[in-house]
Amino acid sequence: MTMLRDALLSALVALGLFGVMIGLKTDPGPTSLVLTWRPEAVAIAVVVVFFGRLALLSWRASRPAVAKGPGQVAAVMRKAGKYLAPVLLVLTATMPFYAGRYYLDLGILVLTYVMLGWGLNIVVGLAGLLDLGYVAFYAVGAYSFALFATEYGLGFWTCLPLGGLFAATFGVLLGFPVLRLRGDYLAIVTLAFGEIVRVVILNWVSLTGGPNGISGIPRPTFFGLTFSAAGGEGSFADFFGIEPDISQRVIFLFYVIFGLALLTNWVSLRLRNLPLGRAWEALREDEVACRSLGINVTITKLTAFGIGAMFAGFAGAFFATRQAFISPESFTFIESAIVLAIVVLGGLGSQLGVAMAAAVMIGGAELLRGIVIAGVDLVEYRMLFFGLALVLVMVLRPRGLVSGRTPSVSLGKAREIPAEMVAEGRG
Repeated sequence: MTMLRDALLSALVALGLFGVMIGLKTDPGPTSLVLTWRPEAVAIAVVVVFFGRLALLSWRASRPAVAKGPGQVAAVMRKAGKYLAPVLLVLTATMPFYAGRYYLDLGILVLTYVMLGWGLNIVVGLAGLLDLGYVAFYAVGAYSFALFATEYGLGFWTCLPLGGLFAATFGVLLGFPVLRLRGDYLAIVTLAFGEIVRVVILNWVSLTGGPNGISGIPRPTFFGLTFSAAGGEGSFADFFGIEPDISQRVIFLFYVIFGLALLTNWVSLRLRNLPLGRAWEALREDEVACRSLGINVTITKLTAFGIGAMFAGFAGAFFATRQAFISPESFTFIESAIVLAIVVLGGLGSQLGVAMAAAVMIGGAELLRGIVIAGVDLVEYRMLFFGLALVLVMVLRPRGLVSGRTPSVSLGKAREIPAEMVAEGRG
């Protein structure tokens, strides 16, 4: 009876929220916008909340009294990840051989967010520094690439490291003012930094083009060979004697971002096992204890911000060359929120978890396109599903899909000192 009452109360709350969020929709009318009432969509949402809450309460009540602890669950997930990660790697590497153009474009988008998630994972997951302005470094990399490519005629492989270098510089510049900040105060300052960068891009018309953005950004080449549907001299198809096809450029872009993502993962894993990575983890666990051990907290924080920003710059440079056009609308706060949510959902510090969360959140949202239930296009409510996923993970897996907060180096399990050693004074 208690569970039923709790579920009914949750359904009533959902009715109050969804009655406006889902039930009312603005449609174009003859002279102005009109409100359309959709009771079927509200009813479906309320029913889902009712039975979902009832199922959750029943599951909690039926769980065995002695369950696996967080450490045991994390160990099982890590063991499964040893087999899952290679499978996902092979499936991704061979994707151009079995997937169509639409899924390749979707794969490029997902890999871009995977790279962003792994970069932010250094700052948030390893160093424990909450960054809500990560999109600023993404924008700096994109605009640096676009300006160098269009104004100075530099190639992709020259502009790419420059974009990462400029983003890393901005990351270090952000790190200096926030050295003494922690928690909510750090989040507010980084959020403000992201908005400052966006406003500067929007208003510095002579440099960034303002709201019109920058167009005509050159595409990447394969050792000087261009990709064109028409082919011609100097093209990839002409050099290798194959039929020209625009999908060749898509496949090339897919492998470029795949390589950049693998580079991000490899560097992150290597740094984690170095003294710098261990200093990040010590800073995350306790800054006061970190200082007492003689670790330079200033350098530790600045390197975390700088290296994380560098990978965001690489991703921004790739985004610019893939789109061939950038504008301030692509670098709003919601992008930072999405990347941060990917890191939190996947598990702070977990590389595999971040990749899985990015695939589910970004790929799953795109796959909702074209699915209509009771006259409702599900893609319109992708942010609602996004919030639902956050709630479910926080309830079922508070540490994320794959918890990765276990330090790279630990003392291990405590051992009992034998009684004879205690008696002899050797304990």
